[in-house]
Amino acid sequence: MLKITCRILFCCVLLFFFSPSFSQSATDSLILNASLQTCIEYAVKHYPQIQQSQLDEQITEHQIKSKLSAWYPQINFSGIYQSNFQPPTALFNGNYVKVAPFNTSTIGLGGTQNIFTRDLLLASKSAKDVRKQVRQTTILNKIDLVANVSKAFYDVLLTQKQIDLLDEDIVRLERSHKDAYNQYQGGIVDKTDYKRALIALNNSKAQKKAEEELLKAKIANLKLQMGYTWENEITLLYDSVQMEKEALIDTNQIVDYNKRIEFQQLLTQKRLQEENLEYNKWSLLPTVSLFANYNLLYLSNQFSSLYNQSFPNSYGGLQLSLPIFQGTKRIHDIRTAKLEVSRADWDIVAAKNNINTQYASAMAAYKSYLNDYYVMRANVELAKEVYQTLELQYKAGIKTYLDVITAETDLRNAQSNYTNALYQVLRSKVDVQKALGNIQY
Repeated sequence: MLKITCRILFCCVLLFFFSPSFSQSATDSLILNASLQTCIEYAVKHYPQIQQSQLDEQITEHQIKSKLSAWYPQINFSGIYQSNFQPPTALFNGNYVKVAPFNTSTIGLGGTQNIFTRDLLLASKSAKDVRKQVRQTTILNKIDLVANVSKAFYDVLLTQKQIDLLDEDIVRLERSHKDAYNQYQGGIVDKTDYKRALIALNNSKAQKKAEEELLKAKIANLKLQMGYTWENEITLLYDSVQMEKEALIDTNQIVDYNKRIEFQQLLTQKRLQEENLEYNKWSLLPTVSLFANYNLLYLSNQFSSLYNQSFPNSYGGLQLSLPIFQGTKRIHDIRTAKLEVSRADWDIVAAKNNINTQYASAMAAYKSYLNDYYVMRANVELAKEVYQTLELQYKAGIKTYLDVITAETDLRNAQSNYTNALYQVLRSKVDVQKALGNIQY
């Protein structure tokens, strides 16, 4: 009994310590009810390109620190052993004398300290902008990811909504087919009515099947944009009423170039080009450093006694290197750097034109889809009213079944167009927000 109790306690301890991590891992890789915000947050955490961008930030940070580390003292240890099989000979006072023993060894400790070098000065001045540049790349990738995930999310919802509409249409057609068949059996109408109803019903079922297959592709695309595990299911959570409210934006907003991350990247790139221009102007400045060395020299004809006695020596000094003549290299490097700065200015001009064009195109598309949305919403109510009226008139023997089929088709098209317009508005809204630089993550 004691052994069983101990085992139970042991299992409970294991569950206590490990179940949180398992639970976190499971929820981390599986989304049961995914809103748009949930999908975006998951994508930012799991999408490979974002992870690569964040790794690039860390790599850049270590590269910057590696370059700046040259400001610290550089200390080196060296050791050498040399065996002279034939020691060198020198002429001294008319006699030939061996000037080195058979065995020599030197152990040294040396240090240098940079005082001024243009490479380190450039690394120090540009470190902030280099960090900003790689961070801006990550931000740009996140903005693109948010836009792509949002559009993929709306694509899935649109297809799901189209399937729901087809389900409603199939219910109506099945009821119409049943009514037409009963009227045919009662001798009220001929058999063409219920056959037309059957044809329309089959068409709707075939269209539903096509939409279901399309939905699989849309879900696969959403998973791709999210970095979501392929084999795991995903269920989308949304509020139709709230989405309709969120579809509306202020169409009188003015473009602010500084809010666009692409524009900020160009400004950062220009600053780096200007720093490079200064770097080339510094090419006439000297390179200054301190140095010091301490060495222990060991000499002996016998290897066994080589390290019995040392002969130390030490020295230190100041080293200065000043370029005197470099041909025309400095002149051409400076001119090249100036041209690169001018080119960066034109990149900024071109970016402003592109941003204006993107905004104008995105806003035009948004307004067009928004107008379609309002028109189609009104058409749905009209189509419902017409269909219900004609259906009652057909049952009363006033209208033909062809009129009912036409009205039903109009209703289905109106509902489909309305749904498509709504999600097109939401998609185009993403493009407008991106063009305005309002997508921040």
